[in-house]
Order: sequence, then C-alpha cells, then structure tokens
Amino acid sequence: MQLTKLFVPAVAALTFSVPAMAQQMGGGAPSIDDQVNQLDEMVDLDESQKQELTSLLTQMQNDIGANEQEAQQLQQQLSEHVQSDYDEAAIRADAEKLGDLTAEMTADSIIIQSQIEGVFTQEQQDQLDEAMAQQQEQMQQMQEQMQQQMEQQGG
Repeated sequence: MQLTKLFVPAVAALTFSVPAMAQQMGGGAPSIDDQVNQLDEMVDLDESQKQELTSLLTQMQNDIGANEQEAQQLQQQLSEHVQSDYDEAAIRADAEKLGDLTAEMTADSIIIQSQIEGVFTQEQQDQLDEAMAQQQEQMQQMQEQMQQQMEQQGG
C-alpha cells in the first residue's frame, strides 16, 4: 500500500514533468499518444488501458490547461494591483479567486491521478514504482554531480 501512495505522485510527475522538460528543451510537449506509448513501453499496456489512459490524460490536459490560463490571468491582475493607491477589496477578491482555482486544480488533479492509478494492474504499478525510483535516483545523482561541479568552480 505504501508503494501505491508513492505511485500517484510518480504518475503525476511523469505526466507533468515530461511535457514541461520537453518544452524547456525546445521540443514542445509530447503528445498524449507519446505519453501513453511511453507508459506502454514501461509496463506493456493492453488496448483498453491505452484507450482509458488516453481519455484520462486528455481530460487532465484540457482541465489543467484552461485552469492554468485562468490562474495566470488572476496572477497578472494581482500584480497590476501593486500601486500606492491600491484597492484592498479588489486584491482580496482576486486572491480568493486564485485560491479557489488552485484548490479546484489540486482536487481535479488528485481525482484524475486516482483514476489513472486504477487503470494499472498491481504488477504494472510495481513496474512503474521501480522505474520512478530509478528515475529519482538518477536525478539525485545528477544533482549531486552539479553540486560538486559548482563547488569546484566556486572553490
């Protein structure tokens, strides 16, 4: 059960970090099909799992995309309130809207992640847990190497 609790954030991390890293590298976000194919390579999905994951990831992308855009607009509005003759009521109203939106995004994300978790068999969950553990270890090693390089350059 402990691994399952780690699994949900791992799928979320995979779902969100892969597109973000691809965008940062200038390659654009991988398609949902690419994400499902990557999961298929990792855990050998059957056709119904592929279809269900495609549907859930599409839903997640659509929900989060719309909410992220609204959140950015609210953040922009809040930054525009920074002035000497500020309107406290407007600031508080926009901040409350942003808080509500953030809570909604968090709840939606957890619900969809839970639905995604339900698509996998226990064996597949174990395989994903192992892959995520390896990925975390690799990232930690990279961070340690970067830290060592920075220390050598600074020292």
